[in-house]
Amino acid sequence: MNLLSLLVAVGVAAPAEGKPEAHEKHADIAYRTDKDADKERHVLDVYTPKGKKDFPTVLFVHGGSWKSGNKNLYEVLGKSLAADGIGCVICNYRLSPKVQHPAHIEDVAKAFAWTRDNIGKYGGKKDQLFLCGHSAGGHLVSLLATDPQYLKAERCSAADIRGVASLSGVYKILHTERVFEVPFGKDEKVCTLASPLAHVTGKCPPFLIAYADTDFPLLDKMAEDMGAALKKADSPFELMKCKDRNHYTIIFQFVSNTDPLNKSFREFVQKNSK
Repeated sequence: MNLLSLLVAVGVAAPAEGKPEAHEKHADIAYRTDKDADKERHVLDVYTPKGKKDFPTVLFVHGGSWKSGNKNLYEVLGKSLAADGIGCVICNYRLSPKVQHPAHIEDVAKAFAWTRDNIGKYGGKKDQLFLCGHSAGGHLVSLLATDPQYLKAERCSAADIRGVASLSGVYKILHTERVFEVPFGKDEKVCTLASPLAHVTGKCPPFLIAYADTDFPLLDKMAEDMGAALKKADSPFELMKCKDRNHYTIIFQFVSNTDPLNKSFREFVQKNSK
């Protein structure tokens, strides 16, 4: 069963029949257009609140162990956030084994730069940009916000990010774990530098760190360690343990605005947009 089927199963995949759409969708926009651009992976979708201007926008990055996933699976999320007044950009990025780190994070940095430079054309405010990611996507948005080199390469900085929401994210890449071998390799130094935890040495954008009460092994400890590192750096953060959730249901339920994590995220955006 794929993600879209599961979203349908939990009853959040489609608006009520006859209900007018509260969003506009702009699909398959290339955020990289040079001769080496990947026509399938270097594209994104933009969801905007219908009839509204000057709204905050979140760039959402999908999970999939850095090896799978597609923006099209998250259309429901884009529509849901846009209906609640938050613009949503959902990007693809290149996947392993075709590429290896740092290609994934470099693509996300380019997608963020595109969003900053272009969201005004769709009604959003370029100074109210947020990041959100699930699983591998949580790793990527966290690394983007903590290691300045990737945004710097795109003439951006962490100052362009108003907040980061990481859902069941990965904060430490372990060179001894097989799950990381294909996307990151076995070099310990490379894996350490690919870890968001290694870069929390100063103040970062505000973080909302969420994990499931029955999440994958190590992810709960990683989330707590990330919170502790941000606290030590005197950087604002919220740490949320989501009850009755696992690594998958935390994102399946997040698309519903009745979900506690979705509510916390919308409050997080509202608070940090001021």
